Amino acid sequence: MSDEQSNRATAGQTKWAEKEKWAEKEKSAWLKEQKIQRSYLDDVIARLQSINDKFDLEQYGVLSYAPEKYPLYIVKTPNWDSNKKTILITGGVHGYETSGVHGAIRFLEDKALNYSQTFNIMVVPCVSPWGYETINRWNPNTVDPNRSFVENSPAEESAAVMKIVALIMAASDSELLAHIDLHETTDTDNSVFRPALAARDGVSQDNWNVPDGFYLVGDTYKPVDGFQTAIIESVKKITHIAPPDENGLIIGEPVTQQGVINYDTIGLGLCCGFSNSQYATTTEVYPDSPQATDEDCIKAQVAAIVGGLDYLIEHSLV
Repeated sequence: MSDEQSNRATAGQTKWAEKEKWAEKEKSAWLKEQKIQRSYLDDVIARLQSINDKFDLEQYGVLSYAPEKYPLYIVKTPNWDSNKKTILITGGVHGYETSGVHGAIRFLEDKALNYSQTFNIMVVPCVSPWGYETINRWNPNTVDPNRSFVENSPAEESAAVMKIVALIMAASDSELLAHIDLHETTDTDNSVFRPALAARDGVSQDNWNVPDGFYLVGDTYKPVDGFQTAIIESVKKITHIAPPDENGLIIGEPVTQQGVINYDTIGLGLCCGFSNSQYATTTEVYPDSPQATDEDCIKAQVAAIVGGLDYLIEHSLV
């Protein structure tokens, strides 16, 4: 087990087992238990600054609970053109999902400029930096940012992303064609975060089997099956695809094709739904698999982006 996997296994462990919904007292006690385990400034901001000469790096806000520690950045490819369609890539909506953050940065470092002749590309590598540092799903207010991409969002992390994307798109006079949101499903989803959710809300949560492998979450109302297939085929070159469980499900949902399930992304307030792009997907890698390393997971995230963009180009959708 790598150090990163070991950190995930112990991240955010909680003693909470109450059946009553948390009040502010319980939320405050939970917050006091959370510890900084890695550095957003070193792991994320420093790497973005190292490529600042190749991209447009824009600070779009800070987080009010620690503004000096958590400046928020969006990265854009240079020379935006209103005649090009735009791609949005987001990572670190759940800060503990490490390869989403590092996959977004790796794409910028290795691939983004190759596609900038065809697309305008904007990347938010780490939506939730406090969650990144503490290896958490929630923000400090026990709010899940990936259920908060809604009007009057309860998560300032989500609200800030929605605001900057809207401003950029309004100014660019371009179409937002695709949105790829980079996530992970980890063993701690069942061992830590779902029990904490049950305690916070005073509602029982049924654990589902954690899939061993990569899968995608598309949109129920815009499934764009060919786009999802292309991403799966690209990722297959890097790592294995999650099989369904004995009931033919992945995380409790029916499989629509190999490695793909669909959600009502807008109705659930998910990140990949707020942009209302035609081609939207959420990636899910499994970093705790004995068949994959942390590096495999980062490469799989990059492969997912590349597979999606290549599909759009090959099908003349640009």
